[in-house]
Amino acid sequence: MSGLARRGLLGAMGRAGAIALAAGPALAACSRPDPGSTSTPTTPEEQTVPVTTGPATAPTTLLVYFSRAGENYWEGGRRDLEIGNTQVIAEMIAERLPCRVHEILAADPYPDSYDETVRRNQQEQQEDARPAIDGDLPSLEGIDTILLGSPVWNTRAPMIMRTFLEQTGGLPGMTIRPFLTYAVGEGSVVADYEELCPEARVEDGLALRGEEARDSADAVADWLATFA
Repeated sequence: MSGLARRGLLGAMGRAGAIALAAGPALAACSRPDPGSTSTPTTPEEQTVPVTTGPATAPTTLLVYFSRAGENYWEGGRRDLEIGNTQVIAEMIAERLPCRVHEILAADPYPDSYDETVRRNQQEQQEDARPAIDGDLPSLEGIDTILLGSPVWNTRAPMIMRTFLEQTGGLPGMTIRPFLTYAVGEGSVVADYEELCPEARVEDGLALRGEEARDSADAVADWLATFA
């Protein structure tokens, strides 16, 4: 494991893991700028990020992420966010690393309300649900590394991430590098991925507080610098 600062690495998956969503900050804030930002969100559904240096070859890395905007937990309160924090991090990565990008979208979108999303997520966890994904899965042809991004909801990745992993057969033979946004801790996400993807290699990941996503360019760059 590299020597990144705590906020830059997944380490103690169980820290703060016992805090439930309904108790407050367990649904990680997932957004980009303050509401007043003039930034225009992108919708990088299966887009290809061009290689700007080196040989003109197709990327062998696929960045897959799920993110939620709308009303989110924010420093003990609530804030409406136009772009999910996980998407903010995904875009920072894509700006720095040649890769294909695929956004996981829920067939039944999550509510704009934070509290309603908390209740739905709790129910999905209790029922071990597999929320349907809208659209096709990304092509894995020529891919050897998956950057897998999501918020942390009630100490785990949203259940739709399990839908993705099961529908792709657990990504056998792939190297998986998780990146997470959280409110109170990284939870059990990496351990869950290791269990769900026994034939993949799950490596060190990046974990960032949702409220700090906009200011995380250096942490993202440091993490990418650890890639072999």
